[in-house]
Amino acid sequence: MRPTLAIFHGIGALAMGALAACYGGVRSGSSLVGEDGGDAGSGLGTDGPAGSEESAGSAESGESDDSEESDDSDGGRPVECTGPADVGPTPLRRLTRREYANAVADLLGVEANVASLDTDEKLAAFDSNLAAPVSPALVMQYRVLAEDVAAAALADLPTLVACVPTDVAGDPAAAAACTQAFVASFGRRAFRRPLAAAELEAYTQLGSRGTEFVDGIRLVITGVLQSVHFLYHVELAPADTPAELIALDDYQLAARLSFFLWGSIPDDALLDAAAAGELTNPIRLRTEAERMLQSERAANAVQSFHLQWLGLDKGDSVIKAVDVYPAFDDALRTAMLQETERFVAHTVLDGDARLMTLMTSSQSFLDGPLFELYGVAPPANHDPLVPVAIDPAQRAGLLTQASFMTTHAHNDSSGPIQRGVVVRRNVLCQPLPPPPANVPELGPVDPNATTRERFEQHATDPTCASCHVLIDGIGLAMENYDGIGRYRTHENGKSIDASGKLLGTDVDGEFDGAVQLAHKLAGSEVVRDCVALQWFRFAFGRGEAMQDDCTIDALSTTFGASDGNVRELMLAIVMSDAFRNLRVQ
Repeated sequence: MRPTLAIFHGIGALAMGALAACYGGVRSGSSLVGEDGGDAGSGLGTDGPAGSEESAGSAESGESDDSEESDDSDGGRPVECTGPADVGPTPLRRLTRREYANAVADLLGVEANVASLDTDEKLAAFDSNLAAPVSPALVMQYRVLAEDVAAAALADLPTLVACVPTDVAGDPAAAAACTQAFVASFGRRAFRRPLAAAELEAYTQLGSRGTEFVDGIRLVITGVLQSVHFLYHVELAPADTPAELIALDDYQLAARLSFFLWGSIPDDALLDAAAAGELTNPIRLRTEAERMLQSERAANAVQSFHLQWLGLDKGDSVIKAVDVYPAFDDALRTAMLQETERFVAHTVLDGDARLMTLMTSSQSFLDGPLFELYGVAPPANHDPLVPVAIDPAQRAGLLTQASFMTTHAHNDSSGPIQRGVVVRRNVLCQPLPPPPANVPELGPVDPNATTRERFEQHATDPTCASCHVLIDGIGLAMENYDGIGRYRTHENGKSIDASGKLLGTDVDGEFDGAVQLAHKLAGSEVVRDCVALQWFRFAFGRGEAMQDDCTIDALSTTFGASDGNVRELMLAIVMSDAFRNLRVQ
């Protein structure tokens, strides 16, 4: 059944139909949605103005067919890709907590307490709410949050409405006209398109139910923020469309563009371009994308990608044993995350944008206690937004930053297994099977042994060796960094052996330490292709299907031809057939 352009509103709890997510042909047989790979549909009950109640349609779910997949050497891509690329299915998905918070901030200038919402689902490394059904509890969370946001926004009501609130308080006609103007303006940005006539009337009527003008505006804000059209990325084909693929309209392109490059709603300039029908012109679309990448708002998406890609998005909740790492506190944790955020934003948006720089740079953004941790003297008149030089023998890009080493470690020691797994899965895009059941604990070891000595059992235990031969050669090479990323040469009075070995890549071989590892990975075509694939997943909020093979192949080619320029990769995603078209489900 094909989706229709129905209005999904209804006073009370309006349940949307289940929308299954299709993941046919997922590369390498990897599970992209959570740990169980579930692809159940999602739905939402909303409170909003009255309207017709219709299903948003459904898409048949699919499972990967291992018989049609190739090995990791070619990523399962077809030999030839000619003509327009096919497009994989795009399931309906809810805004992530980050997107919700950014949208509310841009709409109303207030901070939304998104921590009160259920945690986002994970698709591979990234947040994407497209699988789990929406519970009644989450519906209530959205309602309470919308009410809280509306109350906070009303504290600065004159900046929200075009009239003077005190002038219309006693004039019903003027109040109604001002409310309607607010509904049209606010709704256009919240829904990422102009409101239909029925929507404009319904929300204006909702505003008229307030006990006074300000209360009516509160009702409008609360209703809009609970609408499916705000809470979901709504991309639907016209009813009874016979085509398999359709071009997205200008407003749908504006929304895709803004959520990809800014992690938020379109600004007025982008919506005006959509209203003029300009975004379906590829030249204008690229011009807008380039403009948006020059905006400070682009930092949010660039930072979010890298934090999620490397598993650092939970870094603000990391805790360490005080008796082992007394220097680790909130100030150090914040400085670590800010280093990574500033580094990636500067490199991608203001610097050369090259993957090589991200992976190997010996400059970074230090502040506060991070100077002491890195053993670097703060420069005179230090500006935390200006990069400083660090020892190239100790640090080389993202994988040697303290945020990475700290997040992927135990609370009282380093974490060679965690570090090796993240590199293998997220940087090389090579899935690992789950550990076998009933794996015994490591046997008794000398308490004065190094971490490498304690983990040597992995190499000899047949239940462990098959996976750990791929993991340990990476993770143990990072042993020069303790559980909070401090560089060290000794552990328990013994010299650290940071030798490592890469297997199953295009840059296989031995190396010594994380700096050499970073340089090897930076020159890897496998890593480059993995980064292109990860940006595809981030941009679309879904897993790759077999129909996306040619798109991903083209992105990898463009990324390689640009010498690993991430900005050019982002622009290539925007200009791809997959970004500008929709598969009708």
